[in-house]
Amino acid sequence: MADDLFKALADGTRRTILDELTEKSGQTLFEICARLSMRHGLGISRQAVSQHLAVLEAAGLVETRREGRYKFHDLNVAPLRHITERWLDPPAPEEDPS
Repeated sequence: MADDLFKALADGTRRTILDELTEKSGQTLFEICARLSMRHGLGISRQAVSQHLAVLEAAGLVETRREGRYKFHDLNVAPLRHITERWLDPPAPEEDPS
C-alpha cells in the first residue's frame, strides 16, 4: 500500500489533481480537466487525467461515486494519515522483559 501511495505522489500532475480535490472534492472528470487547464495551464487529455485518477484511486487517495451518469471523485486523506503516523508518531518501543 505504501508503495502505491508514494508512486501516486511522485508525479507532479497527480499532486496538482490532489490540490484541486483538496480545494473542491466531488468533481467530475470534466471539472478536473477544466480546472487543470484554466488554473494550471496543463494541456492534458481527458484520457491522461483519467489514468492519473486511476493511479490515485489505486493508492486510496481518491474515491469515486456514481450518481446517475456522472462519476464524482472525492479526496481521501486516510492513507496520508497512516504514512505520517508511521514516522511522525511511531508507537512506543516495547520493553525488554529480561
